[in-house]
Amino acid sequence: MIILGIESATSQVGCAIGGHEGVLSSVHSSRGKRHAENLTPQIEFVLEQARITMDEISVVAVDIGPGLYTGLRVGITTAVSIAFGLGVPMIGVTSLDLLAYPVRHCSKLIVATIDARRGEVFHANYRQVPGGVQRISEPVVSSPDDLSADLLAHGNEALLVGDGALRYSEIFAGLRGVEAAEPSIAYPSAASIVQLAHAKALREEFVTPTELEPVYLRKPDALEVEKQNRKLL
Repeated sequence: MIILGIESATSQVGCAIGGHEGVLSSVHSSRGKRHAENLTPQIEFVLEQARITMDEISVVAVDIGPGLYTGLRVGITTAVSIAFGLGVPMIGVTSLDLLAYPVRHCSKLIVATIDARRGEVFHANYRQVPGGVQRISEPVVSSPDDLSADLLAHGNEALLVGDGALRYSEIFAGLRGVEAAEPSIAYPSAASIVQLAHAKALREEFVTPTELEPVYLRKPDALEVEKQNRKLL
């Protein structure tokens, strides 16, 4: 089984290829809003590095969000097009799951956070379980202050991971028992998509391209700006 993983929910974009042998090749880049320009060359690169041809891909996995709308749409549209073209199933993985997975050995409460812009963060809570992590709260969008108040109220030792924790570090810095993960793992990893998708594939948790459902949590920025402009008229 060969899995192509695509990730584009944040300011970074990346892809990876792998399967039962693990991750064979992966690449990431961060060049502003150039996700559409970067993704196709990246896919070609990881296939070449892994010595895999496109027709050998048996599953396409993609980050379904939450995340930044434009980048997220680029990744999902590309993934759906490839899956349609190859006639293969898909697996969707949330961006917050991808952030929590690399710190799965942490015994503290894991809080995955993504900078949602507009002074907000996407976030969800996780706990360690044998073999990985388990999400214990649904992904939501809120202000960093609200998340800080929630952490303070619960009083659990927690590890914050993601660019949301970095962006609003001054808000979380004073919370007792709360620490931030390394900046090197602040963005969802395409390699993690392949790893998590492989486990889902073994359980046959596939969807068709038409069944894939993105997790947006809120309307695109452009629609919000249009809404505000209408109020001013």
